[in-house]
Amino acid sequence: MAALSDVDIWKPFFVGIALYLLIFGGFKGRAFLLTVLIALAISDYCLVAPLKSAIDRRRPKQVQKVRMVQLQKAHPKVLTLFQAPTVRFSDELDRKKSGPSFPSGHTANNTIIAMICTLFFPRRGWLYFIVAAAVGYSRIYLGAHWPSDVVATFFMAIGEAMLVVALLEGVWRWACRHFAKDFFAQHPSLLHDSN
Repeated sequence: MAALSDVDIWKPFFVGIALYLLIFGGFKGRAFLLTVLIALAISDYCLVAPLKSAIDRRRPKQVQKVRMVQLQKAHPKVLTLFQAPTVRFSDELDRKKSGPSFPSGHTANNTIIAMICTLFFPRRGWLYFIVAAAVGYSRIYLGAHWPSDVVATFFMAIGEAMLVVALLEGVWRWACRHFAKDFFAQHPSLLHDSN
């Protein structure tokens, strides 16, 4: 569970996918990547951070004693998967370490990616919801979030992702129809290939 929540372990994987989409993904792959990056930026700076500050809900590990699972230090970070984690209970230091609990940034980011995957790649994109659910559960398991934080964030992130995709699709259609008619004829939608 600690490995699922550790972003540093998965960064090389996501960077590899992003590079693959940029080089070999064609128009749809690049449109998907750009949509994900815009949606994640909007989520982080316009939704998650302001809501955390406004609601200021304490995390479980800040208000009660909970089991903490910590990965060992390793370089590269992925090597920590081959070492036994440290299990302990939260203490006074944990109460001051982390910021507010709601919404869950981990859950928001992964749910946004899952929803955009589903919209762009309906046949298999929905499978990323398994990853999003596992990450959400890991946040509860690790005492970082209350179950209600994760569930509410899940629905909030789905709505935000759908809104961002709809707005970008509208901007794409309007801008290309007016300024790049030939390109628009080849790619009338961000979501669907015309070929």
